[in-house]
Order: sequence, then structure tokens, then C-alpha cells
Amino acid sequence: MIKTGINKRPFLWEFLFQLILLALVFSFYSFDREETSIELYEVAFFLNYAVAACIINYLLLPRFLYQKKYVAFILSFLAVIALVIYVEEGILEKIFFPDTRGLGFPGVIYNLVGALPTISILTGFKFAWDALTKQREVEQLQSAVRESEMQFLKSQINPHFLFNNLNNLYSHALEESPKTPEIILELSGVLRYMLYECQEKYVPLSNELEQLRNFINLSRLQFEGRGEVIFHKDIPEGDFRIAPLILPVFVENAFKHSLSSQSQDIYIKIEVTLSPSGHLQFTCENTFSEQTNTDSLSKGIGLQNVQKRLGILYPDAHKLDIDIQKDIYSVSLQLDLKTANKTHNS
Repeated sequence: MIKTGINKRPFLWEFLFQLILLALVFSFYSFDREETSIELYEVAFFLNYAVAACIINYLLLPRFLYQKKYVAFILSFLAVIALVIYVEEGILEKIFFPDTRGLGFPGVIYNLVGALPTISILTGFKFAWDALTKQREVEQLQSAVRESEMQFLKSQINPHFLFNNLNNLYSHALEESPKTPEIILELSGVLRYMLYECQEKYVPLSNELEQLRNFINLSRLQFEGRGEVIFHKDIPEGDFRIAPLILPVFVENAFKHSLSSQSQDIYIKIEVTLSPSGHLQFTCENTFSEQTNTDSLSKGIGLQNVQKRLGILYPDAHKLDIDIQKDIYSVSLQLDLKTANKTHNS
């Protein structure tokens, strides 16, 4: 029943539009400064044009023109115009003007000049209506494609994060580390957030930063006293929202490459600030060994996915800079949360 209602509503709007258009065009067609009343012959001649436009709009356009059968459309269109001229000259003129206009045939050009303007207006508005409808369908399809891509990218990020931390948990369990229960607790909290609170396109910034802190604490357990992690945030009060699982990917990338390339003197610094106008600045710096393959730093699965997500969610509201100098890998991300929130709310 719901589906039937959705299908009827556009047809109803189009039907009302066509009625209003017919009334408006007829008012111009029958307008005469010297004669205010509407004559019966004017109604008959206009109905001849309106029926022809209806045939073109609802038969020829969808069956031939929109199917790219141009030759068939042109031939059919000419046949309809010929029928209009025949009805006008062979029937209507003889009924309403038997002693004057009905006595002879003024020619094809004369009839085309009288018929084509009205038929063209009625057909042109229908063509424009169909074009707008098709544009809305394309936009809805594009939106569905973007949403599907977003879900696919998020589905890749979660297993990627889970795989890394399960490996870490496994190694601590083998060593019977006393940190194992703490790791399990932190991991369950982060996974709970990913599974149940990240289904929306945007989440409260405060929730995302809280989970970022939990993520950092979880990753910090892998250090075993081999370095230093600094996390600083300066976030004023405000009802800002952010796409989930954006910032943790950069932090995960920093921990992963620092731990895999260095045994000592690891240094990671994460800073998040937010201006009252909604401009978020995120920076993440980490050390790495120059002997490792630095090309792999910018080609991880999670990092590639988050760059695609930024392009979809913040197409004109983000700036991402990744820089590698000597033994420091740095990420700088600027997000205009106010612009994104306006788009989300609208």
C-alpha cells in the first residue's frame, strides 16, 4: 500500500500541473481585446491541439524520443501534425465556418503557423517536467550509491581495526600479561561504539573524541614503556557533529608504523582543537625509522578509506595534509563542521 501511494503522488502533481497549464495556455489562445466571451469554435480548435499534445507527450515521447528512436519519433510527430491539420481543415472549419474558411485549404504553412505554437508550448512543458523528474531520480540514485559506498568503507575500517587489536590481545594472552583484562575492557568499549553508535552519518563530536581517547589508551598498552604518547584537546561547548571513525584511523596509522619500525624512543602526539565557528583542527605526529618503506605509510587500507570518506562527506569542507620529513610522519586535517552540520540538518 505504501508503494502504491508513492507512485500515485507524482502522477497527481503532474495531472494538476497539466490542468493549470492547459487553462493558462487556453486563456492566451482565446484572448481577444474586442471580444471578452469565449466562443465554442475556440474551445474545439484548442482541444484539437491539446489532444495532439497529449498524444505526443504520453505516447511519442516515452516510446520513441526517450528510447532514442529518433526516426520513429519524427515520423510519428509528422503524422500527428498531419492529423491535426486534417481535423482542423476537414472537419472543424466546415462545421464552424462552412461559408468562409471551410470553403478552401489555405496551405500547410498557414496551418502550421496556427497550430505549432500552442502544441509546442504544451509539449515543451511536458518535456521539461520529465527532465526535472529524471534529474531527481539521478540525484536519488547518486545519493544511494554514495551511501552504499560509505557503508562499504566503514565495513572495511572496522575489521581492519579489529584485526590489529586482536593480534595485540593474542600476544599479551600468550605472555599471560596482567594487562590482558584491561585490553579486553578497552577493546569491548571501542567495539561497542563502532557497532551501535556509529550507524548514523554524523555523531556528536564529544562522543567521537571520547572514543578517540579510549582508542589511544588501548593502543598505548602496546608501548611497554618504549616511548611517549601525548594527547591534547581543546574543545569548547557546542552541539557539533562529525563523521564517525575519521580521526581514529590516523591515530591507528601512527601507532602501527611507530611500533613496527622502532623499538625505542617512540613519540606520538595527537592534538584536537575546535574554534567557536566550528573549524576543527586535528594534528597527529609520530616517529618512524627511515629504514622502513615510507611509501607504505600513505597506502594503508584504513588511510585510503578515510581519504575517500572525506571526499564524500566533506567535499568542500576539509583539507588534509600528510607530510614525511626525516623521521617524523605528520598528518594535519582541517574540517569545517559547521558546513557539514548544515548539510546534514537540511
